Amino acid sequence: MKDYLVILLGPPGAGKGTQAKRLAAKLQVPQLSTGDMLRDARAAGSELGKQVAAIMDAGKLVSDDIVIALIDDKLGRDITKNGAIFDGFPRTTGQADALDKLLAARGRKLSATVLMDVPDAEVVRRNSGRRTCVKCQHTYHLEFAPPKVAGTCDFDGSELIQRPDDRPEKIQARLDAYHRDTAPLIDYYDRKGLLRRVDGVGPQDEVFARLASALEAT
Repeated sequence: MKDYLVILLGPPGAGKGTQAKRLAAKLQVPQLSTGDMLRDARAAGSELGKQVAAIMDAGKLVSDDIVIALIDDKLGRDITKNGAIFDGFPRTTGQADALDKLLAARGRKLSATVLMDVPDAEVVRRNSGRRTCVKCQHTYHLEFAPPKVAGTCDFDGSELIQRPDDRPEKIQARLDAYHRDTAPLIDYYDRKGLLRRVDGVGPQDEVFARLASALEAT
């Protein structure tokens, strides 16, 4: 069976997490999300997990070395023997170099890096339109999935609020960090002949069809 090792690249709010889940199901390989791996390691209580817990409890960022160690652990398990979808990693060229070395040491290589191309204005529109119920935490969108009554949850009638992270200035700060730290990976993987560009704007099914089509030739 083909070894599918795919990176999903794109700005925050591009829909990488949603499409990674769908792609993982289609290819029958796991989705490797940095956040999920950190939470799993912490819950497992291993030595590495204890290090992760201590760092997170101190409010610090987990180092690249620890994240790479978590990925190495995952790639050493049967669940990833046919591949994996990397969601949220790498975020910098330094992390990309470390991943290259890790894969080479295991005699494996990336199949492709798919850029989900979404303009900044669309990212701001998608995220700033979200509203969340203060009680049940159900999420709405003013444009794509509005409540039946403006400002009110359909399920319990509670108030809908805009989370601080969904305010335009917070979204723009995340976009600025993406362009500074992560966007250089576009050229990095393009030079290696691994980059596939996909239009990330449109209904989820259409975006997924483009994503699947981009990977058919890999």
